[in-house]
Amino acid sequence: MNDVYLSLADGFDKLAAGYRALADNEGNEVKTSPASQPEEREVDVEEVRAVLGEKSAAGKTAQVRALLMKYDAGRLSGVKPEDYAALLAEAEVL
Repeated sequence: MNDVYLSLADGFDKLAAGYRALADNEGNEVKTSPASQPEEREVDVEEVRAVLGEKSAAGKTAQVRALLMKYDAGRLSGVKPEDYAALLAEAEVL
């Protein structure tokens, strides 16, 4: 039983050290330039269709339909091309 308490105490020590490090670095945030931010790649309808098809085949048809309705479409063909990347990201999480 003592091992459990020692393990918990070690965990709390590590947690406290992490919080101290965050507090020390709070004012030293690194500013990123727009050039260093990752670019959003073009997502085409076929990529989205493939992921939605996989999710639907896995038994998540209701979640896929709800996701399509979130983007004001009952079908993938009704989703705006500029929303494909966001839809794909949300579909991959299902």
